[in-house]
Amino acid sequence: MHTIFADRMQITRKSFIREILKVTQQPEVISFAGGLPNPGLFPVEEIASASTQVLSDDGRTVLQYSTTEGYLPLREFIAQRYLKKNGLTIDPGEILITNGSQQSIDLIGKIFLNKGDRVVVEKPGYLGAIQAFSIFEVEFDAVPLLEDGVDTELLDRTLSENSAKLFYTVPTFQNPSGITYSKQRRKDVANILKKHNVVCVEDNAYGELRFTGEDLPAIRNYSDNTILMGSFSKIIAPGLRMGWICARKEIMEKLLVAKQAADLHSNHLSQRIIYQYLLDNDIDEHIVKIKDAYGERRDLMVSMMAEHFPEGVRYTKPEGGMFVWVTLPESVSSLDLFELAIEENVAFVPGNPFYTDDTSGSNTLRLNFSNSEHEQIEEGIKRLAVCLKKLMKDPKVADLQNNP
Repeated sequence: MHTIFADRMQITRKSFIREILKVTQQPEVISFAGGLPNPGLFPVEEIASASTQVLSDDGRTVLQYSTTEGYLPLREFIAQRYLKKNGLTIDPGEILITNGSQQSIDLIGKIFLNKGDRVVVEKPGYLGAIQAFSIFEVEFDAVPLLEDGVDTELLDRTLSENSAKLFYTVPTFQNPSGITYSKQRRKDVANILKKHNVVCVEDNAYGELRFTGEDLPAIRNYSDNTILMGSFSKIIAPGLRMGWICARKEIMEKLLVAKQAADLHSNHLSQRIIYQYLLDNDIDEHIVKIKDAYGERRDLMVSMMAEHFPEGVRYTKPEGGMFVWVTLPESVSSLDLFELAIEENVAFVPGNPFYTDDTSGSNTLRLNFSNSEHEQIEEGIKRLAVCLKKLMKDPKVADLQNNP
């Protein structure tokens, strides 16, 4: 029967993370795997109140079809926040409400990408974007990340050697690495992309979650040839499935056509509930609570790793976001570590799926700290450390890795 399916489905892999999450559903498993916000910080009562208010005041309207662009007052709120937080002047007509950032990536792929087109991504890169772009049968060029952002010399050389349409980046608290681009890197990226006439797709899903350091300009501040993406998933709740795209008029016209073909419009009720919530509550006050909680969890995870992980294991110390990226010695496989860790009821995501080739990342892994309580972080890192020490000292394991 597989012969009746489109060719693209033969090359598009399942989400490795979604498959891992099935394994972590048991209550005894301490999971650092999913990129999940902490449900204890969801504004449940406030959302319930907003829902009641919206349905009571305007129920027949909010349950009806709506416009493709999205609820105008919500788009106006987003535009005003960009002016306040980033100094960006964005017209509400340049904002499209989407069903989360994942749909934003899919719509961008639909309007730009033909089979065989090239897309430049970070190395390692966001798995959801790699999966979404893969379905359009593209060729990837992956450019390594340095401590302060993408290797801009290699980015320039890559674009000189191969023309590309898009550069997809998460420059602030990158998923999976947690790395944040410096101000200079952001400027350099903008200039390089202008030089090669490549569209920048700037995913800022985590940008509000800074708990140390200073806020930095968006790449969009340096180049109008940037599609800027945002999301309410990390600052309110992911179950509402609400994100947005900011793009100049000629791009937005194409996005609207693709959106209409996909689903007519995003969930109107969710849009109205979010807007009512934003009217009734101080979103900045709520974000401070999230940042404080995540900052404590990051500090705890990093300190536990420093105390318990064996020598030779390196890890990032993110200034915000939800992830720590771990690099093991080259001879140590994170897949082997995963098998040992699952036996000890602790889970993480091995690094391989975050790469566009099959040869990179075998000694890397991603840890999520946002969705675990303090005692889970302490116990989970201790268990992981025991597995690491066992793997790194076991001569049979070392022989197997050196002679596969």
